[in-house]
Amino acid sequence: MAARVSLRLRVSLVFGLGALVLAAGLSLITYELTRDNLLTRREDTSLARVLFNATQVSRLIDAESTEQQLRDLLQNLYTPLGARPVIRFGDLWLSANPVEFSEPQIDPLLKDTVARGRAAQMRYVVGETPFAVIGIPYFDIDAAYYEAVPLDDIADTLSSLLIALLTGSAITVLAGIGIGIWAAQRAVQPLTDIGEAAEAIAAGDLNTRLEGADPDLERLSRSFNQMASALQDRIERDARFASNVSHELRSPLMTLTASLEVLRRRQGELPVRSQTALNLLTADLEHFKQLVADLLEISRYDVGAAALELEDFEIIEFVQQAARAAGHAPRVTRDPDTEGLVLRADRRRLAQVMANLLENAQNHAGGATEIHVERFDASVEISVIDAGPGVRAEDRDVIFDRFSRGSRQTSGGRFSGTGLGLALVAEHVRLHGGSVRVTERADGASGARFVVTLPVIEQ
Repeated sequence: MAARVSLRLRVSLVFGLGALVLAAGLSLITYELTRDNLLTRREDTSLARVLFNATQVSRLIDAESTEQQLRDLLQNLYTPLGARPVIRFGDLWLSANPVEFSEPQIDPLLKDTVARGRAAQMRYVVGETPFAVIGIPYFDIDAAYYEAVPLDDIADTLSSLLIALLTGSAITVLAGIGIGIWAAQRAVQPLTDIGEAAEAIAAGDLNTRLEGADPDLERLSRSFNQMASALQDRIERDARFASNVSHELRSPLMTLTASLEVLRRRQGELPVRSQTALNLLTADLEHFKQLVADLLEISRYDVGAAALELEDFEIIEFVQQAARAAGHAPRVTRDPDTEGLVLRADRRRLAQVMANLLENAQNHAGGATEIHVERFDASVEISVIDAGPGVRAEDRDVIFDRFSRGSRQTSGGRFSGTGLGLALVAEHVRLHGGSVRVTERADGASGARFVVTLPVIEQ
């Protein structure tokens, strides 16, 4: 399906096309009217003079006139504006200026018309000069009078006029396109503002509102702001609910934890089945505690209470310490450019990012095999690589959503984790102005590669 042309471009093209049609129409009408007017005036003036000259010739020639008399007559005729007179006397053709215009330059059709006793006029080009040629027959003797009136000055005038009209048309079209761009900008700007506001809300800025909207779009602006307010209220209400529930659960969780600790101290005195039940209850309680902690953390992002506590630390040393603190010991590799690289970030949040990625690799791929640190121009990438089954392409876009586990399973065939670990990774990294993604391993082997990209601020 072909891509649709944008509204701004369509409006600009309509204005440009309209300007082109108007300019072309006006230019054509102006040119034709001017051309007809100039030629008509010239031909009327020339015809009056030619008739006068033809009358003068008819009075001065007769059947006995000699060639010399005819030549003298031609030289004495009043022919301004560079006109070229020609006299036919029987089979004799005489011209006042044979080099510029003579019998061979007279159109045969005009000759034939005049020979049949009819006065005629034709307009055509001789050499490179346009002429209006008028022929008048004489009825009492076998003769005719022709006069060629040059039109080159009119042609030059029309050529200059055409250039001026074309230039004016081009300027008019460009002005039309410019006005179209301006009008399209003004017309589409409210829709652009709405689109930007929607993108800001989608990015998490729930305080975004439309202000100073166009009067014609006031109803749409008001509805949009009401929708945004309702959405913000709903999200904040849900976040407060999750936060309150999490807080309320902490007290009974502490009581349950203390009670289970008492039971675990006397676990050896319990029957085997009771010990198994106690172990399952302890594991589920730990899972529940982690879920509550994750819900509390992620609710801070929902209500906009998450803030960075920035400090400077050496990236390679941090990655090694974070891996050890999480109870994992994968191989740490780095590019030479990362030697001594200092990152300014929130150490606690990035440590949780590393812990969650390593735990994810442990749960779904039997543990991470490598952590690779690579420096780019203005960013650093931390890759957590495993040798598990990998992440399917259709799961890579949703694996960082809340409570999304995709199709990956633990090595024991049982899902584990709270479903919020990778969502928290995405939130922590986004708060730093970075990004996280999952890809295949660069070496082509089986496994997944979780890549955290963080900006590097030069000191």
